[in-house]
Amino acid sequence: MQLRSALSFLVDEAIGLPGADAFLTELAARLVADGLPLAGGALTQAAPHPIIARRTWLWRADSGQVIEALGFGLAGAADHANVGRDWLVQLGTEAVQEDFAGSAPDGAVLGWAATRPFREPDLELLREVARFAAAPLAVLAARSTLAVLLETYLGRRSAAQVLAGRLRREPGETIRAALLYADLRGFTELSETTAPREVIVALDAWFDRIAGAVHAFGGEVLKFIGDGILAIFPIGERDAATACDAALRAVAAARAGMDHLDRTRAAQGLAPLPFGTALHIGEMLWGNIGTADRLDFTAIGPAVNLVSRLEGLCRPLGRSVLLSGAFAAEATQALIPLGEHRLRGIAALCVVYAPQA
Repeated sequence: MQLRSALSFLVDEAIGLPGADAFLTELAARLVADGLPLAGGALTQAAPHPIIARRTWLWRADSGQVIEALGFGLAGAADHANVGRDWLVQLGTEAVQEDFAGSAPDGAVLGWAATRPFREPDLELLREVARFAAAPLAVLAARSTLAVLLETYLGRRSAAQVLAGRLRREPGETIRAALLYADLRGFTELSETTAPREVIVALDAWFDRIAGAVHAFGGEVLKFIGDGILAIFPIGERDAATACDAALRAVAAARAGMDHLDRTRAAQGLAPLPFGTALHIGEMLWGNIGTADRLDFTAIGPAVNLVSRLEGLCRPLGRSVLLSGAFAAEATQALIPLGEHRLRGIAALCVVYAPQA
């Protein structure tokens, strides 16, 4: 059976594409090759994401480029519903849309704008495209859901390993990075004297600020460990000094966020949430461990041990940041030394710093 180019693509190639943006770009190109007078296209899908509610990809025929618009939260999803339609109306002489709510699990919407009114053969082809597109769109949505779920629960680095099919115990990868380790002070007492729901609220507020700051400055959260967090600022695409400076900026941002949180908690009659932070630079091994049929990811190596023990030294030092000598040597930010300490049994020199205002 001889199919038009767009239909052949949907049958043979579409499910192998990496994502919805590539799907829209290639399908649009095939429709243009089939003779449709397209000015633009739009594809909207529900987003299985803890923050993003819907995603819309917008394609322009004159540039061949796709840009993405996001709708955040429930209110954002409602406001976002007509983004694709409005785009098509502004872009072309005529617009048509197909809602896949009944045939695709994510209720995808696919639409097109034309440089002239669509003729009946054009509309017939678009109806066929809508019918053939339902299956690959469902596959792409399921794949996106899996990727987001894995990243949400495992983090970007671990999710990539799982998606690559690494289902056996293996040494993993060696990562050179600036390491950040932080945890709350007095969490055991807090958890024993506070209702569990309130403890969870406090933990979420703490992680929002420390992990949010890490992500804002290009870091990766590797693990949440009780009330603690292990994060890295990888060295590779950026040099060591840049990674260390990014880590320091993340710490400064987290401290500012926690100061604001403590003021809010004080107004509610709640105790502050003191915390400690340590920074180091070095190599660590990141891989999966466990039993043959139950694996988890872990970070091991002297650098991980050192940054954890450094953080323990922060306990009597308030909110000062404890840096290893190696980290201090790489960082270029202006810092005020407050004192020096030596870890028992470890040759590295540790220096306490407070970021300069």
